[in-house]
Amino acid sequence: MNNKLEIFKKKLIYRSGYRGTKEMDILLSSFVNKYIDTFDENLLIELEKFLNYEDEVILNYYHKNIIEKEINTNKISKIFKEFKL
Repeated sequence: MNNKLEIFKKKLIYRSGYRGTKEMDILLSSFVNKYIDTFDENLLIELEKFLNYEDEVILNYYHKNIIEKEINTNKISKIFKEFKL
């Protein structure tokens, strides 16, 4: 596999595991670790955009179905919404 792509994946794995709150660390790192090897380059870019959303926006979307900041237009957010720990 492309070395640049592998470095990008490692960056995303790191960002998903160090969010600032333990709940988000567990939720996002579990999601990313489960799916990252199945995502193509376009989905990895979407994942990066998804990880740029604030924790509160992601949690509200996941738990309360509150949609903010166009989170619902991100392809990854739809996969994430179906994800269960």
